[in-house]
Amino acid sequence: MNISFEYYRIFYVVAKTGNITKAADELMISQPAISKCIKILEEQLGGQLFIRTKRGVVLTEEGKEFYRYIKQAIEYINNAESKFSEMIHLETGTIRIGSSTTLTKKFLIPYLEIFHKRYPHIKIEIETHMSGVLLSRLRQGLLDVVILNLPYHDENDIELIKVKDIHDCFIVGDAYKELVNKKLTLEEIAKYPLVFQAHGSTTRRFLDEFAKTHDIVFKPDLDLAGFTLVTEFTQIGFGIGYATEEYIQDELNSKKLYKLDIVEEIPKREIGIAYSKRNIPSFCTKKLIEIILNKQVF
Repeated sequence: MNISFEYYRIFYVVAKTGNITKAADELMISQPAISKCIKILEEQLGGQLFIRTKRGVVLTEEGKEFYRYIKQAIEYINNAESKFSEMIHLETGTIRIGSSTTLTKKFLIPYLEIFHKRYPHIKIEIETHMSGVLLSRLRQGLLDVVILNLPYHDENDIELIKVKDIHDCFIVGDAYKELVNKKLTLEEIAKYPLVFQAHGSTTRRFLDEFAKTHDIVFKPDLDLAGFTLVTEFTQIGFGIGYATEEYIQDELNSKKLYKLDIVEEIPKREIGIAYSKRNIPSFCTKKLIEIILNKQVF
């Protein structure tokens, strides 16, 4: 059957009110138009839905059973429309964000604060992991947006938005403070104990590719899971670390860490926003991206 949804809606209101006049008022259409629609619906269904009485209309036994299903369908549709309206006005919903622990702490939190103040009813879920894992989950539809350090390769199905330039540097603590006033080459740095992030991180991949362009292969003494551990182990004297300057300003200002001067220029990187090209971003996702792009709090 190819019955117009409008006929079902009219049937639902008539059955609910038990009166064609009341239904006409609620639907804001004429009584004859309602009567005609009911007649067409009965003809298309092949059976009688209502019995007319002096007080109005009464459902037949078949009509009662039909109404039970139509009532459920109409209410589902009404609820769906209401939920959709709430979501586009950000009165309800969830945004699932992927980000490293470092980016969450050093970059994302101020924007989430703005987002939460504007849209307090939106649930925020944050998943922290390496960028490769997070992008995989983004592709699977398990995340709405990923905040990551760029560049990142193999991104044909991922939309990337560059947000903020960042600058990497080699760092030391007091144990290697004598290196601060020297201009070192990558080859010289490679001879010292090294404290880097583990393979698989975007930062480590970028560093290794940069070193490779200068025919250097770094062999760290410590491969650590995250940025925070790198800075902490560097600070207590385990060797030369590699970090993003914008993330360690407090440590540099307080002289807990020192930036080294090197001969080769390390290319700048960017913080980026990623979302899947396969899925239309939700209203929540669009609003968060809008806040990040328009509110430079970093």
